[in-house]
Amino acid sequence: METKVFLELLSNSKGVSGYEYPLQDTIISAFSKYLDNVSVDKLGNVIGFKKGTYKDNNVKIMIAAHMDEIGLMVKDIEDNGFIRFTNIGGIDPRTILGQEVIVHGVEDLFGVIGSKPPHLQEPSEHNKAIKMEDMIIDTGYPKEKVEELVNIGDPITIRRNVKNLLGNRIAGKALDDRAGVAALYECMKELNKIQHEADIYFVTTVQEEVSMAGALVSSYKINPDIGIAVDVGFGATPELPISTTIELGKGPAITLGGNIHPNLRKKLVDIAKEYNIPSQVEVTPGPTGTDARAMQITRDGIPSLLLSIPLRYMHTSVELLDVEDVRNTGKLLAFFVASISNDNLEGLLCY
Repeated sequence: METKVFLELLSNSKGVSGYEYPLQDTIISAFSKYLDNVSVDKLGNVIGFKKGTYKDNNVKIMIAAHMDEIGLMVKDIEDNGFIRFTNIGGIDPRTILGQEVIVHGVEDLFGVIGSKPPHLQEPSEHNKAIKMEDMIIDTGYPKEKVEELVNIGDPITIRRNVKNLLGNRIAGKALDDRAGVAALYECMKELNKIQHEADIYFVTTVQEEVSMAGALVSSYKINPDIGIAVDVGFGATPELPISTTIELGKGPAITLGGNIHPNLRKKLVDIAKEYNIPSQVEVTPGPTGTDARAMQITRDGIPSLLLSIPLRYMHTSVELLDVEDVRNTGKLLAFFVASISNDNLEGLLCY
């Protein structure tokens, strides 16, 4: 399967934090073609394994990307059938008013997010953003029918499919971080063309958007010598300063900061230069807020790296990226892990 097709499948699927199970079969089916085995742990992480050429006591490298997305949750059903809701993960209420949604109840139920029309607002309300608690989901059904199909706590996703833009660019929901999952897929395809001494664990983690729980438990179980998180970074747009953004189409950003192992980062930069893979710099002086943070502080500490795929309009339903950045992220990962061996690991991990 072409990586772009896989990414579209992932983006169009549902998988709010804590409810990622609908994604498992798609990921397992795609990964199984290129890996020695694929399993699901007790929390719902999908863990794929690819054996290296070294027979015993091999270097272990874990590459993680989270498969969950931000979303909504049913909080109440009113007498008139309207659904009240709350958020799962970091949703900006300004971006959801007027959106089409799917309530994942006994069966999927279509609805729209509405609120008081501007014509009926008080003058004092005109310049204020509408709060989430003042919005409702209207399915068109009366309360009795809604209660047949919907329960308090059911997850809700924005109704959106991937759209192709000019060139290699696409827009859709949940590209944070289904793009990272697609980069893992590209990496394992590349690794089937080259030899690698290290054992590689590919993990699509759950609940990153709310707790990073998936990365915490999977990295504790695997206990890798090196942990690599693949996530998204803030894509440059006209109103944002260059110093805090990364450019679409110029490759993944190699994060620099306290969360990141300096020697491993240098090795990653060298590999990008050696193989002419475009890359950028992302500066994050403190915790990255990604699975890299969870891996770094697991057990007695795991040397960690972070690759960020440039993404515009993060945590909205129209996230936008360049698919070539996803492919280059996967290629850089493949050549990097192929460069790690039992002989050079100790030197790389020294400070």
